[in-house]
Amino acid sequence: MTATDAPVRGARFFARFAVFAECLLTGVWIAVAALPLVTLPAALAAGAGHLRRTVAGDGTGLRSFAAELRGALRGGGWAVGLAWCAALALVQADLALVRALPVPGGRAAGALAILAALWATVTLLRAATAWRPGAAWPALLADAWRRSLRDPAGSLLVVCGLAVVAASAWFSAPLALPALGLLTAGTLAAEHRTAAVAAT
Repeated sequence: MTATDAPVRGARFFARFAVFAECLLTGVWIAVAALPLVTLPAALAAGAGHLRRTVAGDGTGLRSFAAELRGALRGGGWAVGLAWCAALALVQADLALVRALPVPGGRAAGALAILAALWATVTLLRAATAWRPGAAWPALLADAWRRSLRDPAGSLLVVCGLAVVAASAWFSAPLALPALGLLTAGTLAAEHRTAAVAAT
């Protein structure tokens, strides 16, 4: 190793650590913006845009995050969030009904409901990270639905990110906030991987 290698390696380490720290900060921004729940898709879209700009070395910050959040909400992000909340409420009601009234096939129906909720969440995450200003949410969701089926490995990566958030919340609820940034970064990686595979 030459004398110039150490500063270069140090610079790379700090650059990677800076991106990791930005992921954690972005997770907190997403959590605050998603407090009403119906704003979650827009918050994820704004967080993904912020992380893309950070990795590209473009100037970004809370002001640009807020601008993208407003754009995603105006473009119909709140309606997508409302539909996602309604779907989760329906799944929860189905599980409560299965527990209250044990019927043949109830366990299978409950498992299918959980899988459907997980699939809807993965689709939502992939659509949100693909959002750009001016994009239509219905088209994004349709494309994300197809990608989630055609790229099971990428979808599994997103599920692992969801597991990290759930484990963080189980260990200590405040840890789930920065973990949302890691989930967003993982979903961005899955989308990048899918685009790279499609290009080959």
